[in-house]
Parts: sequence; C-alpha cells; structure tokens
Amino acid sequence: MTTLSDLHAAVERLWPTEFAESWDAPGPVTGAGDDTVRRVLLAVDAVAATVDQAVDEGCDALLVHHPLLLRGVTTIAESGFKGSLLAKLIRARCGLIAAHTNADIVDDGTSSALANRLGLLEQTPLEPGARPGTGLGRVGRLPAPSTLGRVALALGEILPATAGGVRVSGEYDQPVSTIALCGGAGDSLLEHPAVRAADLYITSDLRHHPASESREQSLHAGGPALIDVSHWASEWLWLDGAALALAEALPGVEFTVSDLRTDPWDFVVTQ
Repeated sequence: MTTLSDLHAAVERLWPTEFAESWDAPGPVTGAGDDTVRRVLLAVDAVAATVDQAVDEGCDALLVHHPLLLRGVTTIAESGFKGSLLAKLIRARCGLIAAHTNADIVDDGTSSALANRLGLLEQTPLEPGARPGTGLGRVGRLPAPSTLGRVALALGEILPATAGGVRVSGEYDQPVSTIALCGGAGDSLLEHPAVRAADLYITSDLRHHPASESREQSLHAGGPALIDVSHWASEWLWLDGAALALAEALPGVEFTVSDLRTDPWDFVVTQ
C-alpha cells in the first residue's frame, strides 16, 4: 500500500525542496500522511478546473508545479477561491503537493524538458545550481543551424496551443544556432552573459520595458532574438517526464497528466 507520505518522499527524492529558491513554497499542502494513494493527477496549476478533475476522477493526490499558497494568506474561508479549492480537496481526501523551483533546476526539469524537445546539444544551466548538472535555465546549440522563423514554427508544434501563441522579436530569416531558454518567467535573465551571447532567448512573461531594452541593445551591439511563449505551456512539457519518474519510483500508483489548459488567457483580438 502506497501512502501520501510515500508519494511526498518520492517527490522529495526527485526534486529536493532544500534546493528550491528561498522565496518558494514547494511541498505538501493538504492531506494526511497515512492516506492511501492509488491515483495521482499532475498539472501545472491548482485551479478550479484541475481540482475538479482530480476529485471527479477519484484521484488521491494532485501534484502541481505552481504552489497554491505561494504567498501568505490570512484566511482559507470558502468565500475565497483558495479556501474553496482546499476545502474541496480535503473533503475528497485528495492531497495536494507542489514541486516548483526545486523541479525547475534539475536535469529533467522544466527548462531541460523544453531544451530536449528542441533537440539542443551540449546543454548547460544558465545559472549553475548547488549540484552538478542542475541550475536555472539552459543554453545549448541546435544540431544544425536554423532560422528564427523555423524555430518559432517548431515551438508552435512542440507546445500546447494557447491564445497568446508564440511571440517573436527579430527577423524571420535571422540565423539561429545557439539557444538560451528559461521555462516560466525569465526576463530577470535577459542581461545574463550566456543569454546575450546566444542567438535566441526563449522564455515567458516578457514585460514591455525589459524586452524593448533587450531588443534595442541587440540592434545596437548584437544580442539574441527573443521568443515569448505561454508560461503555462512552457512548463506543461515537464509533466510527462515527472509522471514517468514517479511511476518508476512508485510502481503501484497510476500517474496521469492533466490535458486541461490552465493558461489564464482565453482569446486575443488581432488588429
């Protein structure tokens, strides 16, 4: 019999919370350690849709990438959405566990999953972590030179569809061989030397001013083209590998990946 404590232990072995960022809040959120675990749903976000899916499918645990309680709260009354979600999980005896920045940095983490799907060779972290091979983001080279437009089209095939799609800053035929990337929000790395030295930087949640300044700097003195993709989509790719790793660690448990889109944007209006 596998328990919620066993699941948490497996998650901890794969993605130790001691290596998470200091501001992060990974780990167990709800559930009793001795509850039996037979089915686990994996998702990027703990939102109404994924909580409903986990409960409706009779899952004993929901493993998410983004912590529901990342920032402090003073109430979990059901009048608020977080309290309502937690109450539903508790009533259904469905545990909730998060693996966030501790799952970003590993060699099969969010950035590596995207780098691997692009076929990048000689991958190294942008910001090395405490253990060899770990760290924030990845940089590597394509097996053969390509163009910015072709890479953008490839991303459109690799990533799940979202309203925002794939946004590109640069010329369609601009040569690309070296790619730096960071799954999730990565504009804090725009001035990183490895990013500036790459032909292309792929990340999410690029804000106007940092992106504009990076573009102007590249036009002035050379630097990367930019591709901005959905935060949710860039990290969703990690879930399949995470489910396989957990299934190997806990062979008596069924692990499934939610295919529900939890990107917050529903449609765009083009002009």
